[in-house]
Amino acid sequence: MLDVTLLGCGGMMPLPNRFLTSLLARFNGMSVLIDCGEATQIALRKSGLSPNPIGVMCITHFHADHISGLPGMLLTMGNAERTEPLMMIGPKGLTKVVNSLRIIAPELPFEIICVEIEGNEQTFEFDGMYIDAFKVNHNVLCYGYSIRIPRQGKFDVEAAMKLPIDRRYWGVLQSGEKVTVDGVTYTPDMVMGPERCGIKVTYTTDTRPVDSIYKYAEDADLFICEGMYGEEDKAGKAVARKHMTFTEAAQIAAKTHPKRMWLTHYSPSLVHPKPYMDEVRRIFPDAEAGKDGKNIDINFPED
Repeated sequence: MLDVTLLGCGGMMPLPNRFLTSLLARFNGMSVLIDCGEATQIALRKSGLSPNPIGVMCITHFHADHISGLPGMLLTMGNAERTEPLMMIGPKGLTKVVNSLRIIAPELPFEIICVEIEGNEQTFEFDGMYIDAFKVNHNVLCYGYSIRIPRQGKFDVEAAMKLPIDRRYWGVLQSGEKVTVDGVTYTPDMVMGPERCGIKVTYTTDTRPVDSIYKYAEDADLFICEGMYGEEDKAGKAVARKHMTFTEAAQIAAKTHPKRMWLTHYSPSLVHPKPYMDEVRRIFPDAEAGKDGKNIDINFPED
Protein backbone atom coordinates (compact mmCIF):
# COMPACT_ATOMS: atom_id res chain seq x y z
CA MET A 1 0.00 0.00 0.00
CA LEU A 2 1.15 3.52 -0.84
CA ASP A 3 -0.24 6.31 1.33
CA VAL A 4 -0.29 9.71 -0.43
CA THR A 5 -1.01 13.07 1.20
CA LEU A 6 -1.15 16.37 -0.65
CA LEU A 7 0.22 18.61 2.08
CA GLY A 8 -0.29 21.90 0.26
CA CYS A 9 -1.70 22.93 -3.10
CA GLY A 10 -0.78 26.60 -3.38
CA GLY A 11 1.64 28.23 -5.79
CA MET A 12 3.76 31.37 -5.47
CA MET A 13 2.80 32.32 -1.91
CA PRO A 14 1.02 30.67 1.03
CA LEU A 15 -2.48 31.86 1.91
CA PRO A 16 -4.23 31.74 5.30
CA ASN A 17 -6.10 28.60 4.24
CA ARG A 18 -3.68 27.15 1.69
CA PHE A 19 -0.11 25.95 2.15
CA LEU A 20 2.48 25.83 -0.61
CA THR A 21 2.78 22.81 -2.86
CA SER A 22 4.19 19.70 -1.24
CA LEU A 23 3.44 15.98 -1.27
CA LEU A 24 4.22 13.12 1.12
CA ALA A 25 4.16 9.46 0.06
CA ARG A 26 4.65 6.63 2.57
CA PHE A 27 5.60 3.03 1.81
CA ASN A 28 7.03 0.28 4.02
CA GLY A 29 7.92 2.65 6.85
CA MET A 30 9.74 5.19 4.67
CA SER A 31 8.41 8.56 3.57
CA VAL A 32 9.20 10.48 0.39
CA LEU A 33 8.64 14.24 0.39
CA ILE A 34 8.28 16.01 -2.96
CA ASP A 35 8.99 19.74 -2.63
CA CYS A 36 9.30 21.64 0.62
CA GLY A 37 7.83 25.12 0.33
CA GLU A 38 7.31 27.52 3.18
CA ALA A 39 5.17 26.02 5.99
CA THR A 40 5.51 22.43 4.77
CA GLN A 41 6.34 21.25 8.27
CA ILE A 42 3.19 22.93 9.59
CA ALA A 43 1.18 21.17 6.89
CA LEU A 44 2.74 17.88 8.01
CA ARG A 45 1.70 18.42 11.60
CA LYS A 46 -1.78 19.50 10.59
CA SER A 47 -2.18 16.21 8.73
CA GLY A 48 -1.01 14.26 11.78
CA LEU A 49 2.27 13.25 10.09
CA SER A 50 5.89 13.35 11.23
CA PRO A 51 9.01 14.39 9.32
CA ASN A 52 11.12 11.77 11.08
CA PRO A 53 10.50 8.87 8.62
CA ILE A 54 11.36 11.01 5.59
CA GLY A 55 14.21 9.17 3.91
CA VAL A 56 14.13 10.95 0.55
CA MET A 57 13.27 14.50 -0.50
CA CYS A 58 12.68 15.22 -4.18
CA ILE A 59 12.83 18.84 -5.34
CA THR A 60 11.17 19.76 -8.64
CA HIS A 61 13.04 23.06 -9.09
CA PHE A 62 14.60 25.93 -7.21
CA HIS A 63 11.83 28.50 -7.01
CA ALA A 64 11.19 29.61 -3.43
CA ASP A 65 7.65 28.25 -3.20
CA HIS A 66 9.08 24.75 -3.70
CA ILE A 67 12.13 24.78 -1.42
CA SER A 68 12.04 27.71 1.03
CA GLY A 69 10.71 25.51 3.84
CA LEU A 70 13.81 23.32 3.79
CA PRO A 71 15.91 24.97 6.56
CA GLY A 72 13.09 24.76 9.09
CA MET A 73 12.30 21.19 8.10
CA LEU A 74 15.93 20.15 8.53
CA LEU A 75 16.15 21.84 11.94
CA THR A 76 12.97 20.10 13.08
CA MET A 77 14.37 16.74 11.99
CA GLY A 78 17.64 17.50 13.77
CA ASN A 79 15.89 18.54 16.97
CA ALA A 80 14.17 15.15 16.94
CA GLU A 81 17.67 13.64 17.24
CA ARG A 82 17.60 12.08 13.81
CA THR A 83 20.88 10.42 12.87
CA GLU A 84 19.92 8.55 9.67
CA PRO A 85 21.20 10.13 6.44
CA LEU A 86 18.73 12.09 4.31
CA MET A 87 18.89 11.77 0.54
CA MET A 88 17.89 14.76 -1.53
CA ILE A 89 17.20 14.45 -5.27
CA GLY A 90 16.88 17.44 -7.57
CA PRO A 91 18.11 19.32 -10.63
CA LYS A 92 21.70 20.32 -11.30
CA GLY A 93 22.78 22.84 -8.70
CA LEU A 94 21.02 21.04 -5.83
CA THR A 95 24.17 20.78 -3.71
CA LYS A 96 24.87 24.50 -3.99
CA VAL A 97 21.26 25.46 -3.20
CA VAL A 98 21.03 23.14 -0.18
CA ASN A 99 24.36 24.33 1.20
CA SER A 100 23.26 27.95 0.80
CA LEU A 101 19.99 27.34 2.66
CA ARG A 102 21.90 25.51 5.37
CA ILE A 103 23.70 28.68 6.35
CA ILE A 104 20.80 29.17 8.78
CA ALA A 105 20.72 25.46 9.67
CA PRO A 106 24.43 24.63 9.89
CA GLU A 107 24.58 22.01 12.63
CA LEU A 108 22.62 18.84 11.98
CA PRO A 109 23.14 15.40 13.55
CA PHE A 110 22.60 13.64 10.24
CA GLU A 111 24.23 13.60 6.81
CA ILE A 112 22.55 15.06 3.74
CA ILE A 113 23.33 13.25 0.51
CA CYS A 114 22.56 15.39 -2.54
CA VAL A 115 21.97 13.59 -5.82
CA GLU A 116 21.72 15.81 -8.89
CA ILE A 117 19.63 14.36 -11.71
CA GLU A 118 21.56 13.45 -14.83
CA GLY A 119 19.95 14.21 -18.17
CA ASN A 120 16.26 14.26 -19.03
CA GLU A 121 15.31 11.10 -17.14
CA GLN A 122 16.74 9.14 -14.25
CA THR A 123 15.44 6.34 -12.03
CA PHE A 124 16.28 5.75 -8.36
CA GLU A 125 15.52 2.60 -6.35
CA PHE A 126 14.74 2.36 -2.64
CA ASP A 127 13.89 -1.05 -1.17
CA GLY A 128 11.22 -2.05 -3.65
CA MET A 129 10.14 1.48 -4.55
CA TYR A 130 11.29 3.33 -7.67
CA ILE A 131 11.33 7.08 -8.26
CA ASP A 132 11.47 8.22 -11.88
CA ALA A 133 12.58 11.82 -12.46
CA PHE A 134 11.62 13.34 -15.81
CA LYS A 135 12.36 16.78 -17.22
CA VAL A 136 9.42 19.11 -17.88
CA ASN A 137 9.16 22.61 -19.38
CA HIS A 138 9.31 25.53 -16.96
CA ASN A 139 11.32 28.75 -17.11
CA VAL A 140 14.03 27.11 -14.98
CA LEU A 141 15.25 23.51 -14.98
CA CYS A 142 12.38 21.48 -13.53
CA TYR A 143 11.49 17.81 -13.08
CA GLY A 144 8.38 15.80 -12.41
CA TYR A 145 8.44 12.55 -10.45
CA SER A 146 6.74 9.17 -10.66
CA ILE A 147 6.71 6.84 -7.68
CA ARG A 148 6.40 3.20 -8.73
CA ILE A 149 5.99 0.06 -6.68
CA PRO A 150 6.25 -2.99 -8.92
CA ARG A 151 4.75 -6.30 -7.83
CA GLN A 152 6.33 -9.62 -8.60
CA GLY A 153 4.36 -12.55 -9.92
CA LYS A 154 2.93 -15.33 -7.80
CA PHE A 155 5.09 -18.22 -6.71
CA ASP A 156 4.35 -21.23 -8.93
CA VAL A 157 4.40 -24.26 -6.64
CA GLU A 158 3.91 -26.73 -9.47
CA ALA A 159 6.86 -25.31 -11.40
CA ALA A 160 9.02 -25.38 -8.27
CA MET A 161 8.18 -29.01 -7.58
CA LYS A 162 9.45 -29.97 -11.03
CA LEU A 163 12.91 -28.63 -10.24
CA PRO A 164 15.42 -31.17 -8.89
CA ILE A 165 16.30 -29.06 -5.84
CA ASP A 166 15.34 -29.15 -2.17
CA ARG A 167 12.39 -27.03 -1.00
CA ARG A 168 14.67 -24.99 1.24
CA TYR A 169 15.83 -23.16 -1.89
CA TRP A 170 12.34 -22.07 -2.89
CA GLY A 171 12.37 -19.02 -0.66
CA VAL A 172 15.70 -17.92 -2.09
CA LEU A 173 14.34 -18.07 -5.62
CA GLN A 174 11.15 -16.30 -4.55
CA SER A 175 13.20 -13.44 -3.10
CA GLY A 176 14.79 -12.90 -6.51
CA GLU A 177 18.13 -14.64 -6.04
CA LYS A 178 19.73 -17.37 -8.11
CA VAL A 179 20.53 -20.80 -6.66
CA THR A 180 23.31 -23.11 -7.84
CA VAL A 181 23.04 -26.79 -6.91
CA ASP A 182 25.40 -29.50 -8.20
CA GLY A 183 26.78 -27.10 -10.80
CA VAL A 184 23.35 -26.16 -12.17
CA THR A 185 22.01 -22.60 -11.74
CA TYR A 186 18.31 -22.03 -11.12
CA THR A 187 16.81 -18.57 -11.62
CA PRO A 188 13.70 -16.91 -10.09
CA ASP A 189 11.82 -16.87 -13.40
CA MET A 190 11.68 -20.68 -13.20
CA VAL A 191 9.30 -20.52 -10.22
CA MET A 192 7.65 -17.11 -10.49
CA GLY A 193 4.65 -16.18 -12.60
CA PRO A 194 4.48 -13.00 -14.72
CA GLU A 195 4.82 -9.65 -12.96
CA ARG A 196 1.52 -8.36 -11.61
CA CYS A 197 0.15 -4.84 -11.76
CA GLY A 198 1.87 -2.55 -9.29
CA ILE A 199 1.22 1.02 -8.08
CA LYS A 200 2.19 4.28 -9.78
CA VAL A 201 1.71 7.91 -8.72
CA THR A 202 2.89 10.68 -11.04
CA TYR A 203 3.42 14.23 -9.81
CA THR A 204 4.23 17.23 -11.98
CA THR A 205 3.99 20.95 -11.48
CA ASP A 206 5.30 24.23 -12.91
CA THR A 207 5.34 23.19 -16.54
CA ARG A 208 3.71 23.42 -19.91
CA PRO A 209 2.25 20.20 -21.37
CA VAL A 210 5.19 18.14 -22.69
CA ASP A 211 5.71 14.62 -24.01
CA SER A 212 7.48 13.44 -20.87
CA ILE A 213 4.34 14.02 -18.78
CA TYR A 214 2.27 11.95 -21.20
CA LYS A 215 4.83 9.16 -20.95
CA TYR A 216 5.00 8.97 -17.17
CA ALA A 217 1.34 9.67 -16.39
CA GLU A 218 0.18 6.81 -18.62
CA ASP A 219 -2.14 4.49 -16.65
CA ALA A 220 -1.09 5.95 -13.29
CA ASP A 221 -3.19 5.13 -10.25
CA LEU A 222 -3.01 8.82 -9.37
CA PHE A 223 -1.89 11.72 -11.57
CA ILE A 224 -1.24 14.92 -9.62
CA CYS A 225 -0.88 17.83 -12.01
CA GLU A 226 -0.61 21.55 -11.65
CA GLY A 227 -3.58 23.67 -12.58
CA MET A 228 -2.25 27.15 -12.02
CA TYR A 229 -5.23 28.85 -13.63
CA GLY A 230 -8.87 27.83 -13.79
CA GLU A 231 -9.95 30.81 -15.86
CA GLU A 232 -9.62 30.27 -19.60
CA ASP A 233 -8.88 33.95 -20.17
CA LYS A 234 -5.57 33.32 -18.40
CA ALA A 235 -4.40 30.78 -20.98
CA GLY A 236 -2.00 33.35 -22.43
CA LYS A 237 -0.51 33.97 -19.00
CA ALA A 238 -0.06 30.22 -18.54
CA VAL A 239 1.91 30.04 -21.79
CA ALA A 240 4.04 33.06 -20.95
CA ARG A 241 4.88 31.87 -17.45
CA LYS A 242 5.13 28.19 -18.44
CA HIS A 243 2.32 26.90 -16.30
CA MET A 244 -0.90 25.04 -17.09
CA THR A 245 -4.61 25.71 -16.98
CA PHE A 246 -7.15 23.31 -15.51
CA THR A 247 -8.31 22.24 -18.95
CA GLU A 248 -4.78 21.59 -20.20
CA ALA A 249 -4.19 19.28 -17.24
CA ALA A 250 -7.49 17.53 -17.94
CA GLN A 251 -6.54 17.04 -21.59
CA ILE A 252 -3.33 15.29 -20.54
CA ALA A 253 -5.31 13.00 -18.24
CA ALA A 254 -7.84 12.22 -20.97
CA LYS A 255 -5.00 10.96 -23.19
CA THR A 256 -2.99 9.10 -20.53
CA HIS A 257 -5.88 7.36 -18.72
CA PRO A 258 -4.90 7.54 -15.05
CA LYS A 259 -7.43 6.14 -12.59
CA ARG A 260 -7.83 9.61 -11.07
CA MET A 261 -6.32 13.08 -11.29
CA TRP A 262 -5.83 15.72 -8.59
CA LEU A 263 -5.18 19.34 -9.51
CA THR A 264 -2.71 21.36 -7.47
CA HIS A 265 -0.43 24.44 -7.43
CA TYR A 266 -3.18 27.03 -7.70
CA SER A 267 -2.49 30.69 -8.35
CA PRO A 268 -3.07 32.90 -5.26
CA SER A 269 -5.78 34.67 -7.30
CA LEU A 270 -7.67 31.37 -7.65
CA VAL A 271 -9.39 31.27 -4.28
CA HIS A 272 -12.01 28.65 -5.13
CA PRO A 273 -11.22 25.97 -7.75
CA LYS A 274 -14.65 24.33 -7.54
CA PRO A 275 -16.46 26.60 -10.07
CA TYR A 276 -14.09 25.44 -12.81
CA MET A 277 -14.32 21.71 -12.15
CA ASP A 278 -17.42 21.01 -14.29
CA GLU A 279 -15.46 21.78 -17.44
CA VAL A 280 -12.50 19.76 -16.18
CA ARG A 281 -14.70 16.72 -15.54
CA ARG A 282 -16.30 17.08 -18.95
CA ILE A 283 -12.83 16.41 -20.37
CA PHE A 284 -11.72 13.91 -17.72
CA PRO A 285 -14.50 12.66 -15.42
CA ASP A 286 -12.20 11.29 -12.69
CA ALA A 287 -10.67 14.66 -11.83
CA GLU A 288 -10.73 16.24 -8.38
CA ALA A 289 -9.65 19.62 -7.10
CA GLY A 290 -6.75 19.08 -4.75
CA LYS A 291 -6.81 20.62 -1.31
CA ASP A 292 -4.44 20.74 1.65
CA GLY A 293 -4.43 17.45 3.52
CA LYS A 294 -6.13 15.46 0.75
CA ASN A 295 -5.19 11.83 1.30
CA ILE A 296 -5.54 8.45 -0.38
CA ASP A 297 -4.35 4.91 0.31
CA ILE A 298 -3.52 3.13 -2.96
CA ASN A 299 -3.54 -0.65 -2.72
CA PHE A 300 -2.35 -3.27 -5.17
CA PRO A 301 -5.16 -4.33 -7.51
CA GLU A 302 -6.98 -7.54 -6.68
CA ASP A 303 -5.75 -10.48 -8.72
